[in-house]
Amino acid sequence: MTEENSQAMDAKRFATLAAAYGSDLRRWPQAEREAATAFASSEAGQAISGHAGRLDALLDRYSVPHPGKTLHDAILRTAGQHLTRRRRQRFWWLGMGLAGIGLAGAVAGLALVTVVTPEVQPDHYVLDANATAFGDAGPDGENSEESL
Repeated sequence: MTEENSQAMDAKRFATLAAAYGSDLRRWPQAEREAATAFASSEAGQAISGHAGRLDALLDRYSVPHPGKTLHDAILRTAGQHLTRRRRQRFWWLGMGLAGIGLAGAVAGLALVTVVTPEVQPDHYVLDANATAFGDAGPDGENSEESL
């Protein structure tokens, strides 16, 4: 037992504990029960216990009525709307993420092509109707590079 609890309980402390834990001393903290039991037999202790007992009785009689079908249906409807809204938001954010990834890929590809592609010198190359991506086909249909 600590030094604080070894002292005799006064009316103020007893009233505070009775307001917090009620009149039944079995619900009180173990460290407070011995001093509370001794004080409860006094006239002030009986008055405080009686008041706390009446409050306990009022609280014990209180009951919450069962919710009606209307409230039940309203809660389920609201929950359904909330879930639908969350699914739409999730789908929207997924689309935004995919669009962002696509845009980042396009920018990276453009940067890569810009860096890797050599600069074309227009005065070195003469493009004509026979030029292809694989070289100049030449007038005979042969590759002009091979004929050089």
